[in-house]
Amino acid sequence: MPPELTAALALCRHLPSPPGIALRIIELAQDPEAELSTVADIIGIDMALSARMLRIANSPLYASRRRIENLGQALTMLGLNATLCLALGFTVTQGLVACGESGHDLRERAWRRSILSALAASQLGQARGLRRLEELMLAGLMQDIGILALAQSHPDAYLPLLREAADNPMLLAREREHLQCSHADVGALVASGWDLPRYLVDAIARSEDDTLSDDDFQACVQLSGSVADIWLDADSDAARGRALEQVHDRLHLDSAQFDRMLARIGKALPTIASLFDAPLATPARVQLLIDHAQELATLRSLRQAQDVEQAHRRADEFEARARRLAEQAHRDALTGVLNRRQLDTVLEQEFLRATRHGRPLSVVFIDLDDFKKINDAHGHLTGDEVLRAFASMLQEQLRASDTVARYGGEEFVALLPNTSETAALEVIRRILANVVSTPMVMLQEGPLFVTFSAGVATQGGNERFADVQDLLRAADDVLYRSKNLGRNRVIARARTDTAATAPPLVTGSAA
Repeated sequence: MPPELTAALALCRHLPSPPGIALRIIELAQDPEAELSTVADIIGIDMALSARMLRIANSPLYASRRRIENLGQALTMLGLNATLCLALGFTVTQGLVACGESGHDLRERAWRRSILSALAASQLGQARGLRRLEELMLAGLMQDIGILALAQSHPDAYLPLLREAADNPMLLAREREHLQCSHADVGALVASGWDLPRYLVDAIARSEDDTLSDDDFQACVQLSGSVADIWLDADSDAARGRALEQVHDRLHLDSAQFDRMLARIGKALPTIASLFDAPLATPARVQLLIDHAQELATLRSLRQAQDVEQAHRRADEFEARARRLAEQAHRDALTGVLNRRQLDTVLEQEFLRATRHGRPLSVVFIDLDDFKKINDAHGHLTGDEVLRAFASMLQEQLRASDTVARYGGEEFVALLPNTSETAALEVIRRILANVVSTPMVMLQEGPLFVTFSAGVATQGGNERFADVQDLLRAADDVLYRSKNLGRNRVIARARTDTAATAPPLVTGSAA
């Protein structure tokens, strides 16, 4: 910056200093041990500032679940850092905006851009996932403070430049040509002279750099002006296109995210503009852009909801199919009871559970008597019907906690957890009595009845088996003893003298 301009700014009587309350807030902003109660006392002195802090706490920028009723609640909700940043924004800029009649329309336009830039910087930071949103808002608000300072201190030389510039890039070019500096340089000088926080001075100084900063905070400040120009330029569509390209290239926001950000700015703008006493509204064309973007977002949300619903439906179908396939893998294809492989798994689990808790586990080996004769006399299809009917009847007459599995051919295994040998004998004897009196298949020549032989072995009580295979082998041995004794009976390993047979078949065909 030329020394003569620096000296002129320092000696300028028309360039106001921050009001006393702003100076006290600046001091607190530089004090790492500042407390919220001290800040509240200072803000409470200024009724206008207190009202503004209360209004911004209830604004769309800070959507609280309950309405904030007093300054204490407002500052507590905002927190120390946000309170200091917002209070600085409200107080430091008062003098520059209020003073001077010459070029009032130009200063007002610059001030409107500052307010829009404040919102844009904050919303860009939010979209980027930054946390220092109030600091971003303050930096966005004050990045063009150099324009207001030059318009105040050098109206004759600067206001013509400001009036002739169609946009910010042209203004920067004219400033560098005629002043050998930019309004960003002047703004940083003023901010430094007012002893504003260092991050704020740096943000103002670099706000008009030719290249975007690698630091996200600084980049949001630099991009905020381009976003603000969407509201101010005569061609809003072109301004949006330029801003979107820059924001996408640097912050990687897509058009949908960008338009949602514009909608948030439009929603908060009336409140923020009134807080800074600036007549600022969303132009009709920009509102059309926002409305169109919101319509697209709604359609996109509906489509996503439909896609999600369809995806959930497909997932449910796949899950159900997977369950069916898993179930089928565990089931015997003919009878629907567990297959032999799954029997091994369940038997192992039940054996360990019974051993751990000291409870009995009875295993019953069942074989349909003379089943080969059924196949030879009536065919394999009839034999299959008999197997299905028997498996279904067996499963129906046992408890839900019991397990039925097809071991192979006409052999079945039943697992009866927490069942003693005596109880298991009674259950299987009852089932045998029901089976022999119930036809498995109705043939042309009459009903077809079957009998079965069964052997029971029990883990617990009088016997302890080393593993499941020993238990299963014991039940199988008892089964063959039952068949050797004449079939159509149930016996237990430890009680061979209690063999029980079903009543003889009284009608129809017998196996």
